[in-house]
Amino acid sequence: MTAQKTAEPGTGRAAQAAGPGTGPAAQTKEPATGPAAPAADQNGAAGPERLHATELADEIEFLTARARSVGSGRANILLKELDLKVRSYSVLSLACSGLNPSQRELADFLSLDPSQIVALVDELERRGAVSREADPRDRRSKVIVATAEGKQLYKKAYGVVRQAEDRSLGQLSPEERDVLRSLLKRVAFETAD
Repeated sequence: MTAQKTAEPGTGRAAQAAGPGTGPAAQTKEPATGPAAPAADQNGAAGPERLHATELADEIEFLTARARSVGSGRANILLKELDLKVRSYSVLSLACSGLNPSQRELADFLSLDPSQIVALVDELERRGAVSREADPRDRRSKVIVATAEGKQLYKKAYGVVRQAEDRSLGQLSPEERDVLRSLLKRVAFETAD
């Protein structure tokens, strides 16, 4: 087993890319004089783009959270025409899987609080897209099953979500998308707690 090195702040790839005089030791306190225009970096970039060279922009947790935020935002915009959001689409997708998930399974798989799942299922049930049925494995539990109307809605929503994915990942080749999907699945489903 190899020991993992942790970089000191101001010494990572982003700091090296930013060049000398940019780490924490080079920062000095200036008196606050009110709002100023965004300072340009040494390459002349101003605005949010100049933050791309920060250490935060090299952190995998930040990058995955940002990619998720961008992707979900795009998907929510496109799903709005179907009166869905990413979370309700996710529940509908799992209900259409034929696996008849319980609300507990949905909560665990989607990393949501059970009360959030109840609200999402309630919304989809009001629309006639899903129904709660007794779980044949445990009569005390309910499973979520897609209705015929829900399956039709899912077909439309699936196309919309693929469109959002294409917009978010358009710069990646099909092979790169497959690699990304494979790596994300390993992180999401094979990580030890």
